[in-house]
Amino acid sequence: MRIGVPREIKVHEYRVGLTPSSVREVVAQGHEVLVEHGAGSGIGATESAYEKAGARIVASAEEVFAAADLVVKVKEPQPAEIARLRPGQVLFTYLHLAPDPEQCRGLLASGAVCIAYETVTQAGGGLPLLAPMSEVAGRMAVQAGAHCLEKANGGMGILLGGVAGVPPAKIVILGAGVVGSNATRMAAGSGAVVAVIDRSIDALRRIENTYGARAITVFSSRDAIEHHVRSADLVIGGVLIPGAAAPRLVSRELVSQMKPGSVVVDVAIDQGGCFETSRATTHAEPTYRVDSVVHYCVANMPGAVPRTSTYALNNATLPFVLQLAALGWRRAVAADPHLMAGLNVCEGKVTHREVAEALGHAFVEPRTLVAA
Repeated sequence: MRIGVPREIKVHEYRVGLTPSSVREVVAQGHEVLVEHGAGSGIGATESAYEKAGARIVASAEEVFAAADLVVKVKEPQPAEIARLRPGQVLFTYLHLAPDPEQCRGLLASGAVCIAYETVTQAGGGLPLLAPMSEVAGRMAVQAGAHCLEKANGGMGILLGGVAGVPPAKIVILGAGVVGSNATRMAAGSGAVVAVIDRSIDALRRIENTYGARAITVFSSRDAIEHHVRSADLVIGGVLIPGAAAPRLVSRELVSQMKPGSVVVDVAIDQGGCFETSRATTHAEPTYRVDSVVHYCVANMPGAVPRTSTYALNNATLPFVLQLAALGWRRAVAADPHLMAGLNVCEGKVTHREVAEALGHAFVEPRTLVAA
């Protein structure tokens, strides 16, 4: 199979779909890899490194999309990239379609086979291709929040851990999943007062067993969210429903009751965000204010640390890339129900139930298209 790796064009996105090491593994299996000029520069991967691994360097994204049977990316395709997709071509990347009807319409019109990293599942539950970036984003959320709390950046001017004689900040983390547990790890280490809110007692128990008195665990309810958000200096949103829009846990009214100069970091923004006041921002302009509350809602947070993020992501995606290349998408998806769960759009049909429900499209059972 011919696999294409274009350079990412989303604002301040420096990750790349395949590293030279991954390319070497793919080529060793007998496949061809085309890499766009400059695609790996953001992670320090030179073109000579790609060529040594067996890739062929091409000058433009147009060449990559025109030649590739399988396109491997990181972020959702931008309009110019969607226009280059063709019927039957396979796109393997993050999509986050539920809050993005325009992207969904474009992918449907393309006729391409679109497999989303974020909805691929694994035995026993979990999202193995989302987890690495959730780990990165969860850890980054605390440092981003600390930066935004500085007075020069619009915050109230408070140090997370305080100092002797001065109390620390209070960090509230919504969700105790992969994002929340990684945010808790960083927050607990900062010396801040940390409260983690979730409706899963098992998830809260894991936090308690790991961090003890360094993190307060709170069962999620409207009263609990309102109480803790009002008193917080930093609120991190990390709640996810696979494939669906994130639940809006914090209303605009509640944001208006937060402390002036407090900060919200919405890690769930890729799926629409869990604050009613959230809207996606970029690394170029990461923040805005609503009712004196600083909002950090960068939709590709891990893109700021592309070396860590790319290698962590490739560790998870490479086995699926090899599977798709070896079998072709139909046989690969038919053989692996976890990969089938990643099929969001296929040949003009929406094949993920939560995406269909969120965007008002008819849902088509993916097995019927695979069998065809």
